[in-house]
Amino acid sequence: MKNHIVVALLFIATFTQAQEALFGGQQVSSPELNEDNSVTFRLNAPNADAVQVTGDFLPSEKVDTPMGQMDGPGKVNLIQEKDSVWVFETEPLDPELYSYSFIVDGFKTTDPANPFLIRDVASVTNIFIVPGKQADLYRVQDVPHGTVASRWYDSPGLEKERKISIYTPPGYENSTEEYPVLYLLHGAGGDEEAWLSLGRTAQILDNLIAEGRAKPMIVVMPNGNVGQDAAPGAGSEGYYTPQFMTPETMNGKYEANFKDIIDFVESNYRVKADKANRAIAGLSMGGYHSLHISRIYPDTFDYIGLFSAAIMPRDDKSGKGVYSNFDETLKTQMDNGYKLYWIAIGKKDFLYKANEEYRAKLDAMGMPYEYVESDGGHIWRNWRVYLSDFAPMLFKD
Repeated sequence: MKNHIVVALLFIATFTQAQEALFGGQQVSSPELNEDNSVTFRLNAPNADAVQVTGDFLPSEKVDTPMGQMDGPGKVNLIQEKDSVWVFETEPLDPELYSYSFIVDGFKTTDPANPFLIRDVASVTNIFIVPGKQADLYRVQDVPHGTVASRWYDSPGLEKERKISIYTPPGYENSTEEYPVLYLLHGAGGDEEAWLSLGRTAQILDNLIAEGRAKPMIVVMPNGNVGQDAAPGAGSEGYYTPQFMTPETMNGKYEANFKDIIDFVESNYRVKADKANRAIAGLSMGGYHSLHISRIYPDTFDYIGLFSAAIMPRDDKSGKGVYSNFDETLKTQMDNGYKLYWIAIGKKDFLYKANEEYRAKLDAMGMPYEYVESDGGHIWRNWRVYLSDFAPMLFKD
């Protein structure tokens, strides 16, 4: 009996050591949402000299980016407690999806206690949600859920197969109904995964549809970088560091060959294949693409959304004059008619002036549009709201 006890104790000791090695020693809860909506961050880093947390829940500060100096997340110091755990507690936070990282002795890293991560270009950060109001649209609720599929489509114009993400609404698989389609385009540095991971598209659509605020629809999220067949690590190029501006970005080829995407969707999904049941929208570069795609195919979309659109001159390498005759083709789009031309941008967005000038052009030619101006800058916090506001306006009888 004594030998069995010794063996059991040895097993427990070995298992405990293994668990400690596996999980890295002392475990902490981070981030912890408190009753008053404050959040406590903790990091077990006994050998660190300084620990900070940086995130979009803090007052912004100026940072250098590929697009110039912009507002970025602020930083704040954590305090080391007696047990060597570093701690910081926020003020009560408004409901929102927030992202953050730790900075340990100048090295930026993720929170080892939080497995929930997102990638934006080459930056990986943790996320958490303070529930309530708008943020409840970003949560997985107890409602019927749609399906997200990762598909490959053939693009004869780009001479390759390319990856695409497609959301189908709850009940799609078990019905014979035909659905309208929203083509939702990402910004520079993004890919076919961006609107799902950063934009919370599936959660937003599930919740809007369940509340009866949006019609059931298919949402198509293509890769707008014509030099890629898929997101980094998901395509034939394998694993490489994501770039903000990939080769052949915004050169007209994507717009010129967008019909390949529409043809794939309308050949493989039960859709209402007419102008009244097609919408296109995008953020930043995707807003630029949406502007030009809807203009060069003026009888294709009844709903157009420009979210912080990157309205700027670019060299046309499409071979089809995609950026030519801008005013003439824009007037053709206006004359053909549409149900909604929706422009939204933040007051601090670095593209604010370009959008202001574009609206002046539309005003001068008498082209109808709706305009929304929000706080903040060129950030996902705005684009999630824009999608949440835009989707309920689509496909109204």
